[in-house]
Amino acid sequence: MSNYNHILVAVDFSASAVQVLNKAREISDRNNARLSLLHVVEYLPPIDSVYEPTLSSTWVIDEAEMLEQAKNSLKKFSQQQKLDNAELHTLSGAPKHEITQFVKDHQCDLIVMGSHGRHGINILLGSTASAVLHRMPCDILAVKIDT
Repeated sequence: MSNYNHILVAVDFSASAVQVLNKAREISDRNNARLSLLHVVEYLPPIDSVYEPTLSSTWVIDEAEMLEQAKNSLKKFSQQQKLDNAELHTLSGAPKHEITQFVKDHQCDLIVMGSHGRHGINILLGSTASAVLHRMPCDILAVKIDT
């Protein structure tokens, strides 16, 4: 196993988030590595598609407010898990793109994320994990989620 210096944990706030975090924390402690938590808010505006897909103006969500709520949730999650030294990051966009860019921008050498396996190649990893796998310049640890 490599010595890791900066470990990124992709946090989705699912029931398995603690299991994924615990695996990352174990590796981080062994390697005395920096630990970053990243949550990506994926906002898809409502679509009115009676005849043609168009953005619906009848339902408006404040994206800045969504991002602020996600930041607060990540901070609360970190506090509950007693992560005093973890770096917390919240971004808006498509998770596979934002995770990839974060890794490149912050020189992460390991990503730890959950594996939910659902269909096709995603049976092995899950859709986000599968998409991230093929774009990464670093190691990825897909934690098998206990169901």
